[in-house]
Amino acid sequence: MPSADLNIEFLQSEEWMQFQEATGKETVRLSQDGFSANGIMHGLPMVGKYLYVPRGPIVDRFMIYDLRFTNGMQKLIEEAKKRRANWIRIEPETEEVLGMIRKEVVTFRQAQGGNLTITKAPHDVQPREVFVMDITPSLETLLAQMKPKTRYNIGLSEKRGVKVFATREKKYQEAFLDLIMATADRKEIMPHPRTYYEKFFSVFPEDMCQLFVAEYDGPASTRGDGSSTRGGKVLAANLLMIYGTRATYLHGGSGNEHRDVMAPYLLQWKQIQYAKERRCTEYDFGGVRAVNNQQLTENREQKTENKSSWSGITRFKMGFSPQTQPTVFPGAYDIILNNSKYALYNRLRLLKESFLVMKKFLKM
Repeated sequence: MPSADLNIEFLQSEEWMQFQEATGKETVRLSQDGFSANGIMHGLPMVGKYLYVPRGPIVDRFMIYDLRFTNGMQKLIEEAKKRRANWIRIEPETEEVLGMIRKEVVTFRQAQGGNLTITKAPHDVQPREVFVMDITPSLETLLAQMKPKTRYNIGLSEKRGVKVFATREKKYQEAFLDLIMATADRKEIMPHPRTYYEKFFSVFPEDMCQLFVAEYDGPASTRGDGSSTRGGKVLAANLLMIYGTRATYLHGGSGNEHRDVMAPYLLQWKQIQYAKERRCTEYDFGGVRAVNNQQLTENREQKTENKSSWSGITRFKMGFSPQTQPTVFPGAYDIILNNSKYALYNRLRLLKESFLVMKKFLKM
């Protein structure tokens, strides 16, 4: 288990930075007296580098109006400049922190001259809304609090003979990777390369990162000699991270076969049980799209997104705790250090979007 402060966001942890380094990324670590900003350097063709601070910076709420906050932000900007980053992409925890960062940027610009600015990023990296469930009640209470359909589907999956278990066995890792790629293809999204997911098993210890698999024998089939046989089929697989007192459903994939046995429902329920056994108090389902807020659709990419793609995911996750409200973040913002490079980035991004729209139109 990590020795870090349990309040620190997993994506800001030392373990996550080590994982990023294992995938070949350059990382930045800043930590001082209530201010933490760990980041990952990214490079883009023609545009150059930028520094991404996932779910950060992390700020002690008692020091937002403190000189220490100013010093922390100044060091973050200096470090980014030293690494020749053209902008810093941040994801503040609250609107209050975002407001203070805006004020600091204005102060730095007035004091140092130059063109330092902050703007809403053209797209969010992490979900704006996440669904985090309190799992401290008993299992019986958690079941009773679920939507009836969710509870029914868990029971149905068990009756149909779906087996859920944790494993690090190589054949199940391969099945997980196949399902990730199949899910991405079905949903027309771009996944990380297989090597990225493989790193989870080589970098993180088993007590921190666990693979959960839902396997189903299915109806018996008949051989040529007339005898019957069963063959276990992996229907769904999820990667679960344990950090501090929170369990996070990080990545998952599912197939199209035997969808009637509701394997994903039982899979999540078994993961929640495992998290309770590990003395976690929260279970993070990841991103949802539940809040009807204009702010959540303020940029061009999100306006053109097909919101129906989120409706099924949101219903599925929130069915486990319908009384729980999602946690809403301000989203990603860019502190621009080089205006010309950032303008080039936006032009190239819009050209790429136009190309993809045209490509999709021509396929119709």
